[in-house]
Amino acid sequence: MGVHWEESRQAFSDAADWFVRTVGRVGDRWGEPGLGEWDVRALVGHTSRSFLTVEAYLERPAEVVEVASAVAYYRATRAIAAGPGVAERGREAGTALGDDPASAVAEIAARVRALVRGCDGTEMLTSVAGGMRLADYLPTRTFELTVHTTDLAVALGEPADVPASAARQTLGLVTALAVEDGAAAPLLLATTGRRGLPPGFSVL
Repeated sequence: MGVHWEESRQAFSDAADWFVRTVGRVGDRWGEPGLGEWDVRALVGHTSRSFLTVEAYLERPAEVVEVASAVAYYRATRAIAAGPGVAERGREAGTALGDDPASAVAEIAARVRALVRGCDGTEMLTSVAGGMRLADYLPTRTFELTVHTTDLAVALGEPADVPASAARQTLGLVTALAVEDGAAAPLLLATTGRRGLPPGFSVL
């Protein structure tokens, strides 16, 4: 991906801002459909883990790099992401946001953004996939925030105004994953209007 740390940190911050703003528009719709088996609260809970994992993983410094890029992280965690535990963790995270989820999300985001602002990207952390540098892990959190805030905006019928910095980093990661998996052709054909994507196509 080759993204400069300052650009990456800005993309994360912009994605965080957009998520917090969109959550602030939920109102009383927490029990409405969100994504798949998740209601809006569970979708927001799952997305809030994009902050919480940064905080938790930095508290467990790694000694060696085992996962050298955001692309490698997604390839290493595919089995975990496809497992049933993801849905349940999303529901649990939604419940943990308490009686005022929007305020809880804003507080978590502010805390973790401040943590990231104090980092230079070289920090070592222990992710679910193994040891990583923060500079390689943070784009995965921007990706999650961007994709799931888009999901949330769609669920709420709100405009999906993706911040440019977050969009560039997220789409760059989509492209890198497609290239690594030999799936560049269907993505190119779809995004240039030649044909639709095959059923079930995903870079994840």
